[in-house]
Amino acid sequence: MKDISHQEKILNEIRRFANEEIRPRAKQFDENQVLPRDIISKMAERKLLLASLPEEYGGLGLDPVYYGFVTEEIGKACCSTAGLITVQCSLVGETLFKWGSEHLKNKWLKPLACGETIGAFALSEPDIGSDASGVRTIYKPRGKGFVLTGRKKWISFGEIADFFLVLASRDSEKTVLLVERDFDGVKTSPIKGLLGRRASHVAEIEFNNVYVPEENVIGKPGTGFTHVVGTALDHGRYSIAWSGVAIAQEALEAMVTYSRMRKQFDKRICEFQLVQGMIGDAVTKTHAARALCIRAGKLRQQGSSDAIVETLIAKYFAS
Repeated sequence: MKDISHQEKILNEIRRFANEEIRPRAKQFDENQVLPRDIISKMAERKLLLASLPEEYGGLGLDPVYYGFVTEEIGKACCSTAGLITVQCSLVGETLFKWGSEHLKNKWLKPLACGETIGAFALSEPDIGSDASGVRTIYKPRGKGFVLTGRKKWISFGEIADFFLVLASRDSEKTVLLVERDFDGVKTSPIKGLLGRRASHVAEIEFNNVYVPEENVIGKPGTGFTHVVGTALDHGRYSIAWSGVAIAQEALEAMVTYSRMRKQFDKRICEFQLVQGMIGDAVTKTHAARALCIRAGKLRQQGSSDAIVETLIAKYFAS
């Protein structure tokens, strides 16, 4: 992990980047429902795409607390852009880093960090949602690999991903497979017109008898639900908790700014007691959400057994 002063320097640089490069274009991203490649490339140049991973894999080596601070700064400027960090780093990068073979880590992590490759985490299904224990996408052994059949839906960045980490089922056994977009039988369909995070390239993915080599198993066969997905969702929840803080903080700042500009009955509305109460409540809840996230981050840094529960609490409250 980097020392605090160095991480603080990185945070200040990311704050400037978010305010100068992302914030002015966030409305355009939302209206066009596209996160442009030039923004992804600029994020990659700053090693944001795998910010929490070690430098040897192209990351920044940030500790969990500073990874959270960085997520907040990006999320305040554009929640879709922060969503890319959640998917690329927390769901995909951290999962490959912990459970991927050396071959898979060497093949995919640096391209992920450089923005040459986009990954997606394919868990949710049309009739199952994110119930990992009930997935209906199935895999069967064939030769030196497996054949995959099924559908995934609401997959963030699935529209542009170069590969997917797919949770599939074989009887009671659950396994995560790395499936490349170019494999025969893979089809993606973008989902447009969402109410929020419209530049997150959400998609539905179909797998029609897709052959996946055995070297693309993440972890070991049968550990997909108990180990691999647990790791991914834990990291994802932590990132999403900070994204909640980001949206709350941005909304709070917009509320306060508007209350100082808007006049009613010859008074700025920030002078009315009811509005002051609303702002006070928002300040308190946002501060509390951030404090819960920081506590979860410190416990994660310490490797505490309480970190998972504290992360759940932080995500619940912040979202």
